[in-house]
Amino acid sequence: MSLRGEPRTNEGGSGGSNRKARAGGVFLLAGATALALTATALAVGGPDPAPPAARTAPAADAPLDRLGAGDLARGVRDLQAHLRSQPEDAGAWATLGTAYVEQARTGGDPTRYPQAAKAFARSLGIQPRDNDAAFAGRAALAAARHDFRGALRDAGRALAVNPYSERALSSRIDALVELGSYPKALAAAKEADSRRPGIPVFTRYAYVLELRGDTKGARGVLTRALDSAASSADTAYVASALGQLDWSQGQYDTALRHFTTALRADPGHLPALEGRARTQAARGDTEAARKGLEAVVARHPLPGQLVALGELYEAEGRTADARAQYELIGAWTALARANGVNTDLDTALALADHGDRTEALRSARAEWGKRHTVHTADALAWALHVNGRSAEALRYVERSAPAGSRNAVFLYHRGMIERAAGEKRAALRSLTAALDINPAFSPTGSRAARAALKSLGAS
Repeated sequence: MSLRGEPRTNEGGSGGSNRKARAGGVFLLAGATALALTATALAVGGPDPAPPAARTAPAADAPLDRLGAGDLARGVRDLQAHLRSQPEDAGAWATLGTAYVEQARTGGDPTRYPQAAKAFARSLGIQPRDNDAAFAGRAALAAARHDFRGALRDAGRALAVNPYSERALSSRIDALVELGSYPKALAAAKEADSRRPGIPVFTRYAYVLELRGDTKGARGVLTRALDSAASSADTAYVASALGQLDWSQGQYDTALRHFTTALRADPGHLPALEGRARTQAARGDTEAARKGLEAVVARHPLPGQLVALGELYEAEGRTADARAQYELIGAWTALARANGVNTDLDTALALADHGDRTEALRSARAEWGKRHTVHTADALAWALHVNGRSAEALRYVERSAPAGSRNAVFLYHRGMIERAAGEKRAALRSLTAALDINPAFSPTGSRAARAALKSLGAS
């Protein structure tokens, strides 16, 4: 099911929301790694087949080369056993490396990244030429570590060998998005759709549309992708993406239905469990939301989930419990950095609201120096604001939340910055828009936005 000829992007404006950000500093923290990969069944498959002589894309990966989607840990053990007896199998080393990346993503364990790097190096040492599987896997690893230039480079190397590599096509889109090259990302998504239409490409196509403010187009693409899902893993992945999109736009009833669909397909799917908890919080079911987020954090203690649970505790007046969650972010950051992950953006967003504000500004400046995206612009603007430099922050808010933006957190940040800088009319517009889009974008942020509007004389 190719999407060529389907609804196109809104050609005006490049701002908007990010599936990783979903609520700006909420899903963004949890999702930078997640979006660098696709659903488990698709991310850990074996080498993409070489294109046939005729210029048509292959239908699917070779089944015998794919890891079982149902038990990733068992698949890893089987690969390790195979490589003990066949240590010169370059393809198996590449597949093992990709599986390690997926384990890091799904388990929140960055210690898998160095293991993945060693596996890819071993694969390339055995087969340095025509090894698209290793280069594509290394691109996914680089994206997971937030080395997006490295991801773009290795995706290009894989595509030079195999233009139909699903992972390389997907990683190239991810890298271009995270480098702020939105027109190139759109072109890459269209090219990937023409070469290798499938769930990984469809979800990225929708994401680029959403970034450009075309949430209707994004929803249409994801709906068609869900209709094409052929496995429980695909269904859970796409339904969760639809739920996150609807949640970000304040459509809580439909979001909850999508998360329910995802959990019917895969009862343990973490993005769906997290999304359901956030939606329950937005609908006022605080107890269910708290239990859901506590279960997610117990399995996957990444900054985004820790912040979400901490803010829920904070909104309930449980300040000590909230503080305990925020303090865990530092431990995760240290572990991630020790294993080669660039955490500057995650650190900036978390610390600006819940930690060392000076360090938040340092991290935001460091990330802005590497890439100019809507998310780095938002992080830098917010870090400047919480450090009392709101007038300086104004120069970045147009980059993060331009006219037509549909990201409630970005608009909330913009409105609070405008208010502090004395731009009261602009602040009134931005804060009203944030709450109109998603009135429960954050347990603490939504409350602060309403208080700010009240102080501005709004009803």
